[in-house]
Amino acid sequence: MPQIEQLAATYSSQIFWLLLIFGLVFFIVGKGMVPKVMDTVALRDKQISDDLAAAEAARNKADAEEAAWRERENANRAEAQALIAKAKAEAAASTEKKLAAAQTGIDARLTEAEARIAEARASAAAEIEEVASEAAADIVKRLAGIEVSAAEARPAVKEAM
Repeated sequence: MPQIEQLAATYSSQIFWLLLIFGLVFFIVGKGMVPKVMDTVALRDKQISDDLAAAEAARNKADAEEAAWRERENANRAEAQALIAKAKAEAAASTEKKLAAAQTGIDARLTEAEARIAEARASAAAEIEEVASEAAADIVKRLAGIEVSAAEARPAVKEAM
């Protein structure tokens, strides 16, 4: 076969061109393009790590600000609760004073009313006694025919009542 016979004659030139093309590809791609790609990858990795570090710092700052805000909010809430408790205590004391004053007025009016009721009761009892004495004297006059005065009938009416 003629192709195999030519192999020995063209073998050395094929190896030469193979080495020459491989060398050119190695230097162009390996020394020219790969370092640029690696630099771009390294730059990208550095940028990503810087961004992650900045995000971590921002998160830590936000957490610190949130903690400070929570402390302020809790302090404000406690202060508001204290003000509310103070206002409630003052309102209760004021209400207690007003109730005591009102109770004193009511007690005075109640005492006055009880005195008037007792006076009215005594007056009514005296009137009833007077009417009963007159009625008793009249009944005795009609039934027994004896003339009895209201003053004489009064002790008997008192005893019966």
